[in-house]
Amino acid sequence: MVSKSYIFKITYPIILSLLAQNIINITDTAFLGHVGKVELGGSALGGLWYLTIFMAGFGFSIGTQVLMARRNGEGRPDKIGPIFIQGLMFLLILGAGIIAATDIIAAPLLSKIVKSEKVLEATTEFIDWRIWGLLFSFPNVMFRAYFVAVTKTKALTISAVIMAIVNVFLDYAMIFGKFGFEPMGLKGAAIASVIAEAASVAFFVIYFIATTKLKNIGLHNRSAYNFRLLPHILNVSIWTMLQSFFALGTWFVFFIATEHLGETSLAVSNIVRSVSSAMFMFTSAYGTTANTLISNLMGEGRIKEIPLMLRRVIVQCGYFVFPIMLFVILFPKLILHIYSSDTTFIDATLPSLIVMMFSYILVTPGMIFHQAISGTGNTRSALGIEVITLVAYMSYVVVTAFVLKADVSICWGSEFVYWGIIGLLSYAYLLKGNWRSKKI
Repeated sequence: MVSKSYIFKITYPIILSLLAQNIINITDTAFLGHVGKVELGGSALGGLWYLTIFMAGFGFSIGTQVLMARRNGEGRPDKIGPIFIQGLMFLLILGAGIIAATDIIAAPLLSKIVKSEKVLEATTEFIDWRIWGLLFSFPNVMFRAYFVAVTKTKALTISAVIMAIVNVFLDYAMIFGKFGFEPMGLKGAAIASVIAEAASVAFFVIYFIATTKLKNIGLHNRSAYNFRLLPHILNVSIWTMLQSFFALGTWFVFFIATEHLGETSLAVSNIVRSVSSAMFMFTSAYGTTANTLISNLMGEGRIKEIPLMLRRVIVQCGYFVFPIMLFVILFPKLILHIYSSDTTFIDATLPSLIVMMFSYILVTPGMIFHQAISGTGNTRSALGIEVITLVAYMSYVVVTAFVLKADVSICWGSEFVYWGIIGLLSYAYLLKGNWRSKKI
């Protein structure tokens, strides 16, 4: 039986690795909030452009994680290495291609959908530098998938600390021009994030080489590197890849919609997103844990243990999420003063922040149930549920933002639509769906 302590043992390094990613986001937002609303808005749209692309690679890594975890559960470690290395090579090639494509299409596309000229200029400046992070963030997610799949997640802790320290220091130095650096503002935030990701992947490479016997995981011969497994990997990963891309792509549309409500509404949304990321990292980490534990349990033939494991994961996740939610609801201005000293702006942010906080009542089970479906190997079904949910989500966003031009806090009600539907459909699938005999 999967114990509560074992669940936490797997999850806490994942939390720390996600904490590093969130520190990058929170630090960028907090520092740029003291530079100006335009810079804050530019980092929001530019960051979401990058995050949308990043999530496609992250989705691919989730698919490989499912495969590697299944092989680990089956007791076939020699099959793990080829999946890992071919996935890594694929993402490096994909990242290089996306960087080249972004250089061509980003500015013309954004000029057609971003209303404010100042925000457009800031967004393109941020993307021009931030996009280079794909050369490091894509390898990062593959190393993360490998260590999570084999349930050896301590490396994620060290990587998280390195990334956080490098990013916070360089953010402060490059944005404001400290320690001999010229003040670079928005550009400095983007460059600092890229360097932090590079430092993280450098650690992963060194740690992997130092702690892994290549022969044990099947990386001792040339056949592991020839892409022969890629079609099989893509058969599972393409659906998680598309799922992640669509999910963040529609969130990018949400931020475009709030930008059309005004520069202040966009800045408000960026701060709300930043604050909520503190809780989202817990739901995401426990979702990842549920994903890999299900795959391992199915590989071991312990399918009957899955329902209890999921309940324990949800409850344990709630222990972290709900106290933070309650604290933010009770002391919102204390939190918002981190991002801005403008009391008018803080007051404008409060309603949206409260709406987002209450949505975590649905986010916590919704995230874990949906990640659980991917863990079973039924990634196509998970994508189907995602698409149905996104249609409802986008309908709500279009009506509230473009038709009614409602207050941005009303637009943030879309989180209840998204997580309510995806949680309900995912739970119904796990209860009634044909996933227990899935072979991958």
